[in-house]
Amino acid sequence: MKYLVGETSEGTSVFAVNGENAVNLTALDPSIGADLLGVISQPDLTDSLAEQIIKAPKVAVDTITPALPVAAPGTIICMGLNYIDHIKEGGYEIPEYPALFMRGKNSIMAAGQPMVRPACSEQLDYEAELMLIVGKGGRHISEDDALDHVFGYTVFNDGSVRDYQRKTHQWTPGKNFDNTGAIGPFTVTPDEIPEGASGLKIESRVGSEILQSSNTANMIWGVRQVISTISEYTTLEPGDLIALGTPPGVGHAKKPNPRWLKPGETVEIEIEGIGICASPVIDEKAVAE
Repeated sequence: MKYLVGETSEGTSVFAVNGENAVNLTALDPSIGADLLGVISQPDLTDSLAEQIIKAPKVAVDTITPALPVAAPGTIICMGLNYIDHIKEGGYEIPEYPALFMRGKNSIMAAGQPMVRPACSEQLDYEAELMLIVGKGGRHISEDDALDHVFGYTVFNDGSVRDYQRKTHQWTPGKNFDNTGAIGPFTVTPDEIPEGASGLKIESRVGSEILQSSNTANMIWGVRQVISTISEYTTLEPGDLIALGTPPGVGHAKKPNPRWLKPGETVEIEIEGIGICASPVIDEKAVAE
């Protein structure tokens, strides 16, 4: 199934998407609530609503304002250096263990909301990434069982402020500026796409300018390995978010000059079979005014 969490005049709801139309699942069963956690916690619920979904009133997708798939994720874990050509363009050595970092809740926003270039830097970069939403929690999850713990997949733009990322060996500052990590708008369940979300075209662009273009099959560590590795050191919980790294073509590596995002542009991240995450870029100074 393809889900969209979004706002209408009736409030924030979970929608089931079919083409250009959607059905308000929260209206059919209020126990679903206002984000995907209600669906995650009741895995058989949407199947039981199948007949009602067919008969229910339809809403045009473009009339729904996207919200975060999970309003308050417990943990947001991100990977760096998961595509060999991206590692090379950044001047890094290929790691033996995944490069992992965390994002805070203020750094993320829903697709369609403005991506904010901070007042202290012009080096706002884009990163097209596949993101998974944990459905079943656990610790010490084996690779063989890892895919059973995935609720669905969505699109992520890991907006990075590069000069702040380089200020320290830890990437936290550059990866946690407010409103730089766009998520969504759609979440698809694993049965809708290839196993482990492998083999999907992944691309970033501004208008007709293609910035990144690759395939999720090129990831060094796939979904199975990432879930298993992370669960070695922490307990994963339903609704946690895991981003799986970006392919080559990021702005800081462009030659002869870096390609930073500028206010007035709209950056789009598209993953085949999932959807497009579009974010207008604005300047923090404009927000303050």
